[in-house]
Amino acid sequence: MKSPLKDKPLRNPGQSGDEYIQEYLFDKLSPVMFALFMAFLAVMEWYKSATNSPPIPIPMTVIAIISVLYAVRRVSILKKKLKALRLGRDGEIAVGQYLERLRENGAKIFHDIPGNGFNLDHVVIHKSGIYVIETKTFSKPDKGQPIVTYDGEKILVNGKESSRNPVVQVKAACNWLKEILKESTGKDCNPRPVVVFPGWFVQPTVEAKNSDVWVLNPKALPAFISNSKSQLENDEINLFSFHLSRYVREENKH
Repeated sequence: MKSPLKDKPLRNPGQSGDEYIQEYLFDKLSPVMFALFMAFLAVMEWYKSATNSPPIPIPMTVIAIISVLYAVRRVSILKKKLKALRLGRDGEIAVGQYLERLRENGAKIFHDIPGNGFNLDHVVIHKSGIYVIETKTFSKPDKGQPIVTYDGEKILVNGKESSRNPVVQVKAACNWLKEILKESTGKDCNPRPVVVFPGWFVQPTVEAKNSDVWVLNPKALPAFISNSKSQLENDEINLFSFHLSRYVREENKH
């Protein structure tokens, strides 16, 4: 039987996160399963002891206890990691839902575009330009207002700078997309880098207003895009979106 679908569907928001969660669970739960198996063997040895079978319960119990303690530690680490992964995935889904509103204005929306060892969370191709959107989802503090400050160069989340500068990250993503589209279409484009923080209040400084990088709460992003000056004609929107669609579908085959 042959599938009626000519091409694989485009990717959903947070799809890389979902795939990574599944791989992570499989990889990290293996020691837990081993520990349970060793515990089962220990129980069997005690059963042999109780039924006068030749037993070796003490060494098996020691191995089982060590395995279980190791498994408990791994599960604790796993829970923290999965919480962070799910938070990131849910943030991408939420941002994707905000961006979907732009389709009414003729925008083309792409999610989770795979690169070489990285992915672009979202790309919007709109009459006002091409936008590469990086989603950063952080847990809110228990007390106080969650504030993101942007000075045009670095981002502070509640006063702390991230180990990986999102501004540098999203600029690199824009350069990558620019090269991909130039190679396939032969046309130059200048994607605008955007970093969004779901659920956080974003406070730009005066210097940030002159930056080419937008740092926003995602609720404001559709309005920023819609109200920007038109730069692309409809045929350019269709050209760039067609080639980006083709790239994503080719990558999905791998």
